[in-house]
Amino acid sequence: MPLSGDLLRLADAVLFPGFAGHTPPDWLRRRLGEGLAGVVLFSRNIADPAQVARLTAALRAENPSVLVGTDEESGEVTRLEVATGSSRPGGYALGVVDDVGLTEDLARHLGGDLAAAGITIDFAPSADVNSNPDNPVIGLRAFGADPVLVSRHTRAFVRGLQSAGVAACAKHFPGHGDTSVDSHHGVPVVAEGGIEDALLPFREAIKEGVRAVMTGHLLVPSYDAELPATLSPKVLTGLLREELGFQGMIITDGIEMAAVSGAYGIGGASARAIAAGADAICVGGERADEATAAGIRDAIAAAVTEGLLPEERLADAARRVRELADWTASSGSPVPQDGYIGLTAARRAVRITRRSTAPVLPLTTPAHVVELAPEMNLAIDKGTPWGVGEPLGRLLPGTAVTRLAAGEATGPELERLIAAAAGRPLVVVVRDAHRYAWQGEALRHLLSARPDAVVVEMGLPARSDLGAVHIATYGSARVCGQAAAEALTGTL
Repeated sequence: MPLSGDLLRLADAVLFPGFAGHTPPDWLRRRLGEGLAGVVLFSRNIADPAQVARLTAALRAENPSVLVGTDEESGEVTRLEVATGSSRPGGYALGVVDDVGLTEDLARHLGGDLAAAGITIDFAPSADVNSNPDNPVIGLRAFGADPVLVSRHTRAFVRGLQSAGVAACAKHFPGHGDTSVDSHHGVPVVAEGGIEDALLPFREAIKEGVRAVMTGHLLVPSYDAELPATLSPKVLTGLLREELGFQGMIITDGIEMAAVSGAYGIGGASARAIAAGADAICVGGERADEATAAGIRDAIAAAVTEGLLPEERLADAARRVRELADWTASSGSPVPQDGYIGLTAARRAVRITRRSTAPVLPLTTPAHVVELAPEMNLAIDKGTPWGVGEPLGRLLPGTAVTRLAAGEATGPELERLIAAAAGRPLVVVVRDAHRYAWQGEALRHLLSARPDAVVVEMGLPARSDLGAVHIATYGSARVCGQAAAEALTGTL
């Protein structure tokens, strides 16, 4: 049966696709003119803020009420500053400082930057409680491991962002923190005993008036033992709508992720998510072509004709998307720029543990920096700059930097570096060393030869008894590297 034009337009009204390039392709312009609800910007769409402003203006020329979203969490997950690294630390560093006023101010200035670029919904903050230190996908994106701390900073972030007229989107409901599987690749299972702790930040975000919630592709056996949250009426309608009372827009995490698309395909998962209670479909992190967007639209419309998705549910979803667009058009106030709040926050998050009575710090002569670089999860753009070597080189000209990935940190290579660093301070930089055996082995090798070395952990520090001095930055954003360099040279 041919799908009606009205039904196809209704399906488009709940779809947020991605696309390639710094300007909107013809297919996207056409679909926006036909009523496409929104778009999602990824790092491939972003060169600098001025270009993004031109891009979003071009999108609005086709559909003035289009919602433009992106993942700008600050810290590791940045889109607006993907080329330079974030000028703001991520959630975990803010939780370490634990100053809700600072978190709110930082989010307000972030919202000001997003609003100036024409972005109207930010898929942030991560309201996850990172109670599993081996979590492969959340980690530093969370405000911490304590649900009460995470709750107060989630509320502060929502307040700050939305005061600038940018809708906040608490994620990944009902909580991705206590998991050990990356939902880009499989279905994480939320431990039954920890679900109430995981839900607390979402309850608090709803009280704060958060405008959107993003689903996590998680199995929550205490609510639904069969379907992941994104596809579960029990979780989205029963828990989020009815029990928690959320009335804003529910948007899925990337629908192409294997945890949901693996069983039903991208189109089938999209239709089932809307039927379960979601209002908008996010797609395009990995599949950003016209065929994917058209396939989702057609699958949602077909699900209505086949009885899988009631048309009233689809119309209700479109209404909630439209209401959010109306809010973004009439909310917020200009935010004066502050180029220092992010660096201030990063500096306050640094924690230094001295384990030697020798005067290891401050460094006063050029150092040799060895950066151990693990493969990051798909939420973190692989091209985002990070590290300590570059900012330290600005403070101590002549500093040498060597970066090693897994497989490159061999015994002979480490011995070569030890010889090259003879007579110079040695700084070893790691990211989540406790989660990567090869980093731990390389660290042991280097420290056995150079017990005077300084270790800088730019991930989640599982221990602080490594090196003559251990520096924890709780983040790898550009400002975290700058703060570490200042700690090394005594200028922090």
